[in-house]
Amino acid sequence: MRILLLGGSKSGKSMLGQRLTRQLADGGPMIYWATLEPRDTEDRAIVRRHLAERDGWGFGTLERGRALPEGLALVPREGAVLFDSVTACLACQMFSGPQPDAAAAARTARELLTVSRHSRHFVCVCDELWRDGVTYEPWTEHYRRGLAEICRALAAEFDAVAELSAGCVRVWKGELPDA
Repeated sequence: MRILLLGGSKSGKSMLGQRLTRQLADGGPMIYWATLEPRDTEDRAIVRRHLAERDGWGFGTLERGRALPEGLALVPREGAVLFDSVTACLACQMFSGPQPDAAAAARTARELLTVSRHSRHFVCVCDELWRDGVTYEPWTEHYRRGLAEICRALAAEFDAVAELSAGCVRVWKGELPDA
C-alpha cells in the first residue's frame, strides 16, 4: 500500500505516518527515510523531535535527500517505509548546488515514484506550502509549484491520500488503515 499524507507544519503528518507505517509493517522491517539535511538549530530540533517520537518503535533510519534510487539497496522489499518528507527532499535537490536546479521537481517526482514501488508499503509525508495565496520570489514560487506537481504525481498513483489539519484527518482518496 502507498499512502500520501499532506498538511501544514506540525499538523500531525509525521506521527500519523509513523503509526501507519508500524501498522502496515505488521512486525516486519520498518525504515524511516529521512530527507532533511539540517542547516540550523531549528532543523536540528526537528530531527531530535522525530528521533524521540519514534524511539523504541523499531525503525531503521536511512538519511538521503538526493539520488533517491541509490538508497534502495538499504531498503527491504518486504518492509514498510516512511518517507519524511517530500518537502525537505525537493529543497535538497533544488537548492544544494551553487545554483537552484530548475529540473529538480520533475526528477524528484520520478525518483519518488521509483522508490515508492520498491517496498511492500510506502508512506510519504509532504507539507502543503502552495495554499497560502501569497506571491513569493521567483525561485520560491518555482519550489512551491514543483512541490505541488510532485504531490499530484504521487496522488495519481498512490492508493490513499489524506490531509491533516490540527490533528484531524480528511481522506481524499482510498482508505487509511486503522492506526
